[in-house]
Amino acid sequence: MGVVAGVDSSTQSCTVTLHDAETGRVLGSGRAPHPPTSPPVSEQHPDAWRAALEVALAAAVTEAGITTADLDAISVGAQAHGLVMLDRDDRVLRPAKLWNDTTSAVQAARLVAARGVEGWVRAVGSVPTAAFTITKLAWVAEHEPHHLDALAHVLLPHDYLTHLLTGRYTTDRSEASGTGYYAAHESRWLVGGHLDAMVGSHDWSSALPQVLEPSEAAGPAVGTLARDLGLRPECVVGPGGGDQHVGALGIGLGTGDVLYSLGTSGVVMTTSATPVFDTTGWVDGVADAAGGWLPLVCTLNATKVTDTFARLLGVDHGELSRLALAAPLRDDRAVLVAYLDGERSPERPRARGSLGALRSDVGREEVALAAVEGVVLGLVRGLRAIERARVAAGGAVVVTGGGARSAAYRQVLADATGRPVERRAVAEATARGAAVQAAAVLARADVTTVRDAWAPRVTDVTEPRAAVPAQVWATYEALAEPLQAPERTTDEE
Repeated sequence: MGVVAGVDSSTQSCTVTLHDAETGRVLGSGRAPHPPTSPPVSEQHPDAWRAALEVALAAAVTEAGITTADLDAISVGAQAHGLVMLDRDDRVLRPAKLWNDTTSAVQAARLVAARGVEGWVRAVGSVPTAAFTITKLAWVAEHEPHHLDALAHVLLPHDYLTHLLTGRYTTDRSEASGTGYYAAHESRWLVGGHLDAMVGSHDWSSALPQVLEPSEAAGPAVGTLARDLGLRPECVVGPGGGDQHVGALGIGLGTGDVLYSLGTSGVVMTTSATPVFDTTGWVDGVADAAGGWLPLVCTLNATKVTDTFARLLGVDHGELSRLALAAPLRDDRAVLVAYLDGERSPERPRARGSLGALRSDVGREEVALAAVEGVVLGLVRGLRAIERARVAAGGAVVVTGGGARSAAYRQVLADATGRPVERRAVAEATARGAAVQAAAVLARADVTTVRDAWAPRVTDVTEPRAAVPAQVWATYEALAEPLQAPERTTDEE
């Protein structure tokens, strides 16, 4: 029996799951926290990711009753977009700016103005927001140019951990396509006239990692972290990927299926066999981790919204869910636009949340429902944008992430989409998807073959209860409209 490890190095923690390489059966798991962050400045030192991976893997092998020397393959999925800068001696130049660091909003606006929405979409498939790596590079060039002078390697979070495992500088097409400087439809980095113009003159060609194919090994486990972990040199390391992209592998997302991921951020995505170019700028036309495309819309505010309202109401998450499900389904109920920490889709980094349509008889139940519904309506708007981009999305509706444990989230999502919502037997989608990659490179098989062989079963289905009324949608749009004024493009107040 071969044993493979999948790693999910997320914003909040590192999770490692161990699997039988043939069946996908879970053998053990472990988790360790990352330092907490809070926008607008959201940074973590990559050393924290390394330390958490060591702790999480140790817990996983202990639970499985094996040692790290028994691992045959490992692959890393991680939070997307974060900027890791290394010098020529592989030293980290500064803490990594994470995807939800919004300090580069000014630079993002300038970059979009310089090339135009359609120009960016045609070039890289997406319009850069403050989440994108290119905007963080532009911020460093403006505020900390000495770091750009010392820069030898530009990596993303999963690239960095893979580098520590292999000693090589690699990435995969899913992660590369979300940087703002990789044209996935042309399979090439955009240097010269692109990065030089948008960030500054630099030897970008030597600084950027090699882009691996979905089933291509990053190399043997011979890096410094691999030695510290006790991995055998014969252990093979998979290409890795962005958390959402790898999570789609783990959940077994098929053609036309729609996945709602409810975590720190909210994501709605589906699959496409061809590139997607949404010139409205809402949809990120990124590559997936299986050789195709993963059009998605990412919102900045998801489960942290219900975390906040649970705190304000003085209840735990179970009680918040019960309250939301007990709320009367009035057409004129309270509505929340959940831009608590700004927003990414639409790009409104300085926006804040808005709770409206309040009456004197509003109750705790209605406020709880508004919190859940505010998250869901923002994501369903995202699916509508994907469908307007002529992407077929009529398959199963699947929900995953921490928010999927909430009966209220599942019910409100079914109501808002008018479709049954299913959960699948996957506890850790990103870690499982990374393990799918590891098993594929170990067997020298196509990653889609392993994905389908490991297809998880459906555990439960939530049927729609009652459609979200047109009045609620109208109130939501009316509240959101003033929050969608153009952002400032300079540092001036």
